[in-house]
Amino acid sequence: MIGIDLGIVVIGLACLVGTVRMVLGPTDADRAVAGDLLFFGVIGLVALVGVRTASPFTFDLVLVAALVGFLGALSLARALTRGKR
Repeated sequence: MIGIDLGIVVIGLACLVGTVRMVLGPTDADRAVAGDLLFFGVIGLVALVGVRTASPFTFDLVLVAALVGFLGALSLARALTRGKR
């Protein structure tokens, strides 16, 4: 359980750094990457808290959120490049 608690703290700090980068990022691309970091950091926190509490429904929530986050990251990258390949 100490490893899970340590992971929660480390991911929480990464989310905090991602939030700062999202606010202070000089370009839209920096903000987008920081938003992805924050989103997937929160998914990691949900997964670790689910393991810590032994919740059987957490895996389903994490799986769906990860798929939505991945598709959101793709669409945001497409919007930032204005459709160029």
